[in-house]
Amino acid sequence: MPAKGDGITKRKDGLYMARYTVHTPEGPKRKTIYGRKYKDVEKDLAEARGDAARGIVFDAKGQTVGEWLERWLEDVVKPNKTHRTYATHRQQVHSHLLPSIGRIKLDAVRKVHVDRLYADLLRGGLAPVSVRRVHAVLHAGLEEAVRGDLIPRNPAAHANKPKVKQEEIEPLDAEQARAFLEAARGDRYEALYVLCLTAGLRQGEALGLKWGDVDLDTGTLRVNRQLQRVRGENGKPGKLDFSEPKNSSKRTVGLPHRAMSALKNHRKRQSEEKLRAGSYDDQGLVFASGHGSVTPP
Repeated sequence: MPAKGDGITKRKDGLYMARYTVHTPEGPKRKTIYGRKYKDVEKDLAEARGDAARGIVFDAKGQTVGEWLERWLEDVVKPNKTHRTYATHRQQVHSHLLPSIGRIKLDAVRKVHVDRLYADLLRGGLAPVSVRRVHAVLHAGLEEAVRGDLIPRNPAAHANKPKVKQEEIEPLDAEQARAFLEAARGDRYEALYVLCLTAGLRQGEALGLKWGDVDLDTGTLRVNRQLQRVRGENGKPGKLDFSEPKNSSKRTVGLPHRAMSALKNHRKRQSEEKLRAGSYDDQGLVFASGHGSVTPP
Protein backbone atom coordinates (compact mmCIF):
# COMPACT_ATOMS: atom_id res chain seq x y z
CA MET A 1 0.00 0.00 0.00
CA PRO A 2 2.07 2.98 -1.16
CA ALA A 3 1.64 6.11 0.94
CA LYS A 4 0.17 9.13 -0.77
CA GLY A 5 1.09 11.56 1.96
CA ASP A 6 -0.51 12.91 5.14
CA GLY A 7 -1.11 9.37 6.43
CA ILE A 8 -3.23 8.40 3.41
CA THR A 9 -2.44 5.13 1.63
CA LYS A 10 -3.83 3.43 -1.46
CA ARG A 11 -4.98 -0.16 -1.12
CA LYS A 12 -4.69 -2.91 -3.72
CA ASP A 13 -8.42 -2.64 -4.48
CA GLY A 14 -7.97 1.00 -5.47
CA LEU A 15 -9.52 2.57 -2.38
CA TYR A 16 -7.65 5.24 -0.44
CA MET A 17 -7.44 4.76 3.31
CA ALA A 18 -6.46 6.99 6.23
CA ARG A 19 -6.17 6.19 9.93
CA TYR A 20 -6.33 8.56 12.86
CA THR A 21 -6.71 8.37 16.64
CA VAL A 22 -9.44 9.74 18.88
CA HIS A 23 -9.47 9.79 22.67
CA THR A 24 -12.61 8.42 24.32
CA PRO A 25 -13.50 7.80 27.99
CA GLU A 26 -12.47 4.16 27.39
CA GLY A 27 -9.07 5.22 26.05
CA PRO A 28 -7.58 5.95 22.60
CA LYS A 29 -9.26 4.39 19.57
CA ARG A 30 -8.05 4.06 16.02
CA LYS A 31 -10.47 5.16 13.31
CA THR A 32 -10.31 4.47 9.57
CA ILE A 33 -11.58 6.46 6.60
CA TYR A 34 -12.04 4.98 3.11
CA GLY A 35 -12.77 6.62 -0.22
CA ARG A 36 -12.50 6.16 -3.96
CA LYS A 37 -10.79 9.52 -4.45
CA TYR A 38 -7.74 10.83 -2.61
CA LYS A 39 -9.23 14.31 -2.26
CA ASP A 40 -12.38 12.92 -0.60
CA VAL A 41 -10.35 10.99 1.97
CA GLU A 42 -8.10 14.00 2.55
CA LYS A 43 -11.16 16.20 3.18
CA ASP A 44 -12.83 13.65 5.50
CA LEU A 45 -9.57 13.14 7.40
CA ALA A 46 -9.14 16.89 7.96
CA GLU A 47 -12.72 17.17 9.23
CA ALA A 48 -12.31 14.14 11.51
CA ARG A 49 -9.09 15.45 12.98
CA GLY A 50 -10.73 18.84 13.51
CA ASP A 51 -13.66 17.17 15.30
CA ALA A 52 -11.26 15.15 17.45
CA ALA A 53 -9.27 18.27 18.35
CA ARG A 54 -12.50 19.94 19.54
CA GLY A 55 -13.39 16.92 21.64
CA ILE A 56 -16.16 15.71 19.33
CA VAL A 57 -16.03 11.92 19.19
CA PHE A 58 -18.24 9.79 16.97
CA ASP A 59 -18.24 6.17 18.07
CA ALA A 60 -20.54 3.46 16.73
CA LYS A 61 -19.15 1.14 19.44
CA GLY A 62 -18.45 -1.74 17.10
CA GLN A 63 -21.99 -1.99 15.71
CA THR A 64 -22.49 -3.23 12.18
CA VAL A 65 -24.84 -1.54 9.75
CA GLY A 66 -27.18 -4.51 10.09
CA GLU A 67 -27.25 -4.34 13.89
CA TRP A 68 -27.97 -0.64 13.78
CA LEU A 69 -30.75 -0.93 11.19
CA GLU A 70 -32.45 -3.67 13.23
CA ARG A 71 -32.29 -1.49 16.33
CA TRP A 72 -33.58 1.53 14.38
CA LEU A 73 -36.54 -0.46 13.07
CA GLU A 74 -37.59 -1.65 16.52
CA ASP A 75 -36.77 1.46 18.60
CA VAL A 76 -37.60 4.28 16.18
CA VAL A 77 -39.74 3.15 13.25
CA LYS A 78 -42.06 0.67 14.96
CA PRO A 79 -43.21 2.97 17.83
CA ASN A 80 -43.55 6.10 15.70
CA LYS A 81 -44.76 5.01 12.25
CA THR A 82 -47.75 3.06 10.94
CA HIS A 83 -47.61 -0.72 10.84
CA ARG A 84 -47.51 -0.53 7.04
CA THR A 85 -44.44 1.74 7.10
CA TYR A 86 -42.69 -0.50 9.64
CA ALA A 87 -43.46 -3.62 7.58
CA THR A 88 -42.26 -2.12 4.29
CA HIS A 89 -39.09 -0.70 5.89
CA ARG A 90 -38.35 -4.06 7.51
CA GLN A 91 -38.83 -5.85 4.20
CA GLN A 92 -36.37 -3.49 2.48
CA VAL A 93 -33.81 -3.95 5.26
CA HIS A 94 -34.05 -7.75 5.29
CA SER A 95 -34.27 -8.25 1.52
CA HIS A 96 -31.72 -5.73 0.24
CA LEU A 97 -29.62 -4.14 2.98
CA LEU A 98 -28.65 -6.90 5.43
CA PRO A 99 -27.39 -9.29 2.71
CA SER A 100 -25.23 -6.62 1.07
CA ILE A 101 -23.87 -4.12 3.61
CA GLY A 102 -25.22 -5.53 6.85
CA ARG A 103 -21.84 -6.84 8.06
CA ILE A 104 -19.92 -3.60 7.44
CA LYS A 105 -19.10 -1.69 10.62
CA LEU A 106 -21.38 1.30 11.01
CA ASP A 107 -18.47 3.71 11.39
CA ALA A 108 -16.74 2.23 8.33
CA VAL A 109 -19.55 2.43 5.77
CA ARG A 110 -18.87 5.02 3.09
CA LYS A 111 -20.52 6.45 0.00
CA VAL A 112 -18.57 4.02 -2.17
CA HIS A 113 -20.27 1.09 -0.40
CA VAL A 114 -23.69 2.63 -0.94
CA ASP A 115 -22.99 3.38 -4.61
CA ARG A 116 -21.88 -0.21 -5.14
CA LEU A 117 -24.99 -1.50 -3.39
CA TYR A 118 -27.31 0.45 -5.71
CA ALA A 119 -25.35 -0.61 -8.80
CA ASP A 120 -25.51 -4.28 -7.74
CA LEU A 121 -29.26 -4.06 -7.15
CA LEU A 122 -29.78 -2.57 -10.61
CA ARG A 123 -27.59 -5.23 -12.22
CA GLY A 124 -29.60 -7.85 -10.35
CA GLY A 125 -32.78 -6.68 -12.07
CA LEU A 126 -34.32 -4.43 -9.41
CA ALA A 127 -36.18 -1.52 -11.00
CA PRO A 128 -34.78 2.00 -10.48
CA VAL A 129 -37.90 3.06 -8.56
CA SER A 130 -37.41 0.09 -6.21
CA VAL A 131 -33.74 0.97 -5.69
CA ARG A 132 -34.80 4.49 -4.74
CA ARG A 133 -37.12 2.99 -2.11
CA VAL A 134 -34.16 1.05 -0.71
CA HIS A 135 -32.20 4.31 -0.70
CA ALA A 136 -34.97 6.11 1.22
CA VAL A 137 -34.90 3.47 3.96
CA LEU A 138 -31.10 3.35 4.19
CA HIS A 139 -30.82 7.15 4.21
CA ALA A 140 -33.39 7.46 7.00
CA GLY A 141 -31.71 4.78 9.10
CA LEU A 142 -28.25 6.29 8.74
CA GLU A 143 -29.59 9.80 9.36
CA GLU A 144 -30.86 8.58 12.73
CA ALA A 145 -27.35 7.30 13.49
CA VAL A 146 -26.03 10.79 12.72
CA ARG A 147 -28.61 12.36 15.05
CA GLY A 148 -27.56 9.87 17.72
CA ASP A 149 -23.90 10.96 17.38
CA LEU A 150 -22.85 7.46 16.31
CA ILE A 151 -21.39 8.59 12.97
CA PRO A 152 -20.37 12.08 11.87
CA ARG A 153 -22.17 12.16 8.50
CA ASN A 154 -24.59 10.16 6.41
CA PRO A 155 -22.80 8.18 3.66
CA ALA A 156 -26.09 7.76 1.76
CA ALA A 157 -26.71 11.52 1.59
CA HIS A 158 -24.82 12.02 -1.68
CA ALA A 159 -24.98 8.49 -3.06
CA ASN A 160 -25.69 8.02 -6.75
CA LYS A 161 -29.28 6.83 -6.59
CA PRO A 162 -30.80 5.94 -9.97
CA LYS A 163 -32.94 8.39 -11.88
CA VAL A 164 -36.55 7.42 -12.45
CA LYS A 165 -38.39 8.49 -15.57
CA GLN A 166 -41.70 9.98 -14.56
CA GLU A 167 -44.45 8.55 -16.70
CA GLU A 168 -47.35 10.89 -17.24
CA ILE A 169 -50.69 9.43 -16.20
CA GLU A 170 -53.56 10.66 -18.32
CA PRO A 171 -56.88 10.82 -16.46
CA LEU A 172 -60.12 9.86 -18.16
CA ASP A 173 -61.77 12.70 -20.01
CA ALA A 174 -65.48 13.43 -19.45
CA GLU A 175 -66.64 11.22 -22.31
CA GLN A 176 -64.46 8.29 -21.20
CA ALA A 177 -65.69 8.64 -17.61
CA ARG A 178 -69.32 8.61 -18.74
CA ALA A 179 -68.71 5.52 -20.88
CA PHE A 180 -66.99 3.74 -17.98
CA LEU A 181 -69.81 4.48 -15.52
CA GLU A 182 -72.41 3.41 -18.07
CA ALA A 183 -70.58 0.10 -18.51
CA ALA A 184 -70.46 -0.33 -14.71
CA ARG A 185 -74.19 0.32 -14.25
CA GLY A 186 -75.71 -2.49 -12.17
CA ASP A 187 -72.31 -3.82 -11.08
CA ARG A 188 -71.99 -4.72 -7.40
CA TYR A 189 -69.31 -2.06 -7.01
CA GLU A 190 -70.94 0.59 -9.17
CA ALA A 191 -71.10 2.99 -6.20
CA LEU A 192 -67.37 2.53 -5.59
CA TYR A 193 -66.54 3.52 -9.17
CA VAL A 194 -68.95 6.45 -9.06
CA LEU A 195 -67.48 7.69 -5.77
CA CYS A 196 -63.90 7.55 -7.00
CA LEU A 197 -64.67 9.23 -10.31
CA THR A 198 -67.09 11.93 -9.16
CA ALA A 199 -65.89 12.68 -5.61
CA GLY A 200 -62.14 12.19 -6.09
CA LEU A 201 -61.59 9.42 -3.53
CA ARG A 202 -58.66 7.06 -3.83
CA GLN A 203 -59.46 3.36 -3.93
CA GLY A 204 -58.04 2.69 -0.46
CA GLU A 205 -59.99 5.64 0.99
CA ALA A 206 -63.27 4.39 -0.52
CA LEU A 207 -62.67 0.82 0.69
CA GLY A 208 -61.95 2.17 4.17
CA LEU A 209 -65.29 4.01 4.41
CA LYS A 210 -67.81 3.04 7.06
CA TRP A 211 -71.47 4.05 6.98
CA GLY A 212 -70.81 6.23 10.03
CA ASP A 213 -68.54 8.36 7.82
CA VAL A 214 -71.36 8.99 5.33
CA ASP A 215 -74.18 11.51 5.84
CA LEU A 216 -76.70 11.06 3.06
CA ASP A 217 -78.93 13.78 4.57
CA THR A 218 -76.32 16.50 4.14
CA GLY A 219 -74.66 14.88 1.11
CA THR A 220 -71.18 14.64 2.66
CA LEU A 221 -68.71 12.02 3.81
CA ARG A 222 -65.62 12.13 5.99
CA VAL A 223 -62.36 10.44 4.93
CA ASN A 224 -61.00 9.04 8.21
CA ARG A 225 -59.09 5.92 7.19
CA GLN A 226 -57.77 3.96 4.23
CA LEU A 227 -57.45 0.26 3.52
CA GLN A 228 -54.05 -0.94 2.36
CA ARG A 229 -52.28 -4.23 1.98
CA VAL A 230 -49.11 -4.42 4.07
CA ARG A 231 -46.17 -5.87 2.17
CA GLY A 232 -45.40 -9.42 3.29
CA GLU A 233 -42.07 -11.17 3.74
CA ASN A 234 -40.21 -12.64 0.75
CA GLY A 235 -42.60 -11.10 -1.76
CA LYS A 236 -45.68 -12.79 -0.28
CA PRO A 237 -48.93 -10.80 0.00
CA GLY A 238 -49.29 -9.22 3.43
CA LYS A 239 -52.37 -8.67 5.53
CA LEU A 240 -54.96 -5.96 4.93
CA ASP A 241 -54.65 -3.07 7.33
CA PHE A 242 -56.67 0.08 8.10
CA SER A 243 -54.52 3.15 8.63
CA GLU A 244 -55.12 6.85 9.05
CA PRO A 245 -54.39 8.91 5.94
CA LYS A 246 -51.94 11.77 6.17
CA ASN A 247 -53.35 14.87 7.84
CA SER A 248 -53.67 16.61 4.50
CA SER A 249 -55.75 13.69 3.19
CA LYS A 250 -58.25 13.73 6.06
CA ARG A 251 -61.15 15.72 4.74
CA THR A 252 -64.88 16.18 4.36
CA VAL A 253 -66.11 15.58 0.81
CA GLY A 254 -69.27 16.93 -0.76
CA LEU A 255 -71.17 14.27 -2.72
CA PRO A 256 -72.49 14.97 -6.23
CA HIS A 257 -76.04 13.85 -6.97
CA ARG A 258 -74.82 10.82 -8.96
CA ALA A 259 -72.72 9.64 -5.98
CA MET A 260 -75.60 10.17 -3.53
CA SER A 261 -77.95 8.11 -5.70
CA ALA A 262 -75.39 5.34 -6.17
CA LEU A 263 -74.70 5.11 -2.41
CA LYS A 264 -78.41 4.89 -1.57
CA ASN A 265 -78.86 2.06 -4.09
CA HIS A 266 -75.72 0.37 -2.76
CA ARG A 267 -76.98 0.51 0.84
CA LYS A 268 -80.27 -1.07 -0.23
CA ARG A 269 -78.41 -3.83 -2.09
CA GLN A 270 -76.18 -4.42 0.96
CA SER A 271 -79.21 -4.75 3.27
CA GLU A 272 -80.62 -7.43 0.96
CA GLU A 273 -77.26 -9.25 0.96
CA LYS A 274 -77.26 -9.32 4.77
CA LEU A 275 -80.66 -11.01 4.82
CA ARG A 276 -79.59 -13.61 2.24
CA ALA A 277 -76.22 -14.28 3.86
CA GLY A 278 -77.54 -15.49 7.18
CA SER A 279 -74.11 -15.23 8.80
CA TYR A 280 -72.79 -11.71 8.22
CA ASP A 281 -69.75 -10.15 9.91
CA ASP A 282 -71.07 -6.58 10.00
CA GLN A 283 -68.13 -4.19 10.41
CA GLY A 284 -70.09 -1.19 9.17
CA LEU A 285 -68.10 -1.05 5.94
CA VAL A 286 -69.67 0.70 2.97
CA PHE A 287 -67.91 -1.57 0.47
CA ALA A 288 -67.86 -4.90 2.30
CA SER A 289 -67.69 -8.36 0.82
CA GLY A 290 -70.84 -10.45 0.55
CA HIS A 291 -70.25 -11.65 4.12
CA GLY A 292 -69.34 -8.30 5.67
CA SER A 293 -65.54 -8.55 5.65
CA VAL A 294 -63.17 -6.11 3.93
CA THR A 295 -62.87 -5.98 0.16
CA PRO A 296 -59.21 -6.29 -0.93
CA PRO A 297 -57.86 -3.34 -2.95
